[in-house]
Amino acid sequence: MQKPQQSTIAYAMHGNCYLNITSRCTLKCTFCPKYNRRWEVQDYDLRLLHEPDFEEVINSIGDPANYQEVVFCGFGEPTQRLSLLLEIAAWVKARGVPVRLNTDGLVNLIEGYDVTPMLAKVVDKVSVSLNADSEALYIHHTRPRVAGAFMALQDFAVAAKEAGMAVTLSAIDGLEGVDIAACEAIAQRLGVAFRRRVLDAVG
Repeated sequence: MQKPQQSTIAYAMHGNCYLNITSRCTLKCTFCPKYNRRWEVQDYDLRLLHEPDFEEVINSIGDPANYQEVVFCGFGEPTQRLSLLLEIAAWVKARGVPVRLNTDGLVNLIEGYDVTPMLAKVVDKVSVSLNADSEALYIHHTRPRVAGAFMALQDFAVAAKEAGMAVTLSAIDGLEGVDIAACEAIAQRLGVAFRRRVLDAVG
């Protein structure tokens, strides 16, 4: 049986290797390019024609030592494929390269248990998308598919920090009604770092 044409699974930016392992997501963010029929990050088309398996991903990475870190990112939520994420991260870590996870922070809510101890064995840094300073604004901008998401992502950030990972909350400057200073205050309250992103600046 003929395989589908090649998808962009691993792509290089900023000295890092970014991994695109799924297009599935728990959120349907109003600002996500894919919901506006745009799948490009810089010169990379991230539309996945199929979800890659372990061999496809590591073959796409090549030698991890060529990068500063390997980042699970893409236009989907990497923890939607948690077992694959853990397997790949372990493979990368075994080769001495740091691993970062960019996430919506909802994996514990979706899975029904705390996965951060497993993540901490193979992931060094976690960037969690906060994106709003109130639950109402969070729901308006991210349109979560599950209830309780705004508090769940904050609980995940704390659990990830306690498990030993370096945690950063991020928010997008330019989303209507969002107070970036208030978002940063949430990060400070949780005892994690904060990063301001810019609306429509992808990659």
